[in-house]
Order: sequence, then C-alpha cells, then structure tokens
Amino acid sequence: MLILLKIIHIIVAVFLIMVVLLQTGKGAEMGAAFGGSSQTLFGGGGPAGFLAKLTTAAAVGFMLTSLTLAYLSSTHALAGKMPASPAPIEAPAAGTDAAPPGQTEMPPLPLEGPEGEPAQ
Repeated sequence: MLILLKIIHIIVAVFLIMVVLLQTGKGAEMGAAFGGSSQTLFGGGGPAGFLAKLTTAAAVGFMLTSLTLAYLSSTHALAGKMPASPAPIEAPAAGTDAAPPGQTEMPPLPLEGPEGEPAQ
C-alpha cells in the first residue's frame, strides 16, 4: 500500500512539474502594460484556461498524496518501535546481599577520615 502510494505521488509530482512548465508566464505582458496596452498588469481576469484547471487538479492530488504519505509513515513507524510489553523487573531474593545483575556492589563508606579522625 505504502509503495503504491509513493509511486502515485512521484507520478503526480512529475505531472505537476510538466503542467507548470507548459504554461506561459503572466509577467510576459508586463512590458506591454506600461507601453499603453489595454491588458492588465498580471493578465486578464477571464475564466481559467484548461492548463490552469489541470494545474489545480494536479496540485490538489499532490497535496493529498503528501498528507496521506505523512500520516501512513508516522503511524507505521510508531507501530514498529513500540515494545509488545515492558520487561518485568526482578527483585533480589529475600535474605541475600547480592546486587541485582548489571550493578556493582558499592564499597562501604569509611568510618574514619584519612588521618584517623572520624568521618563527617
């Protein structure tokens, strides 16, 4: 499922790039706008052409596949890293002075200082 969605996402991304590159820039008429042309600065406000509608559809498809991939990747990554159950903690047997496995026993604290005086 995730691989198929990645393939669709790449196809939609390449298609979106191609459609955007096929369109003419609206800044191409900007020089004519200052020369007395009747066109507006950023192009006419008429109905959107076929390529503009195709660009909108490709952009919506790209956004939907991006959001779906992000959601599926986060839930899939979290599901793989969660432990099934925590490891039980074992208490030492009663009456033993042994340290638990993995811990070293602490040496006893000195009762006297280095010069024979009582430790504080």
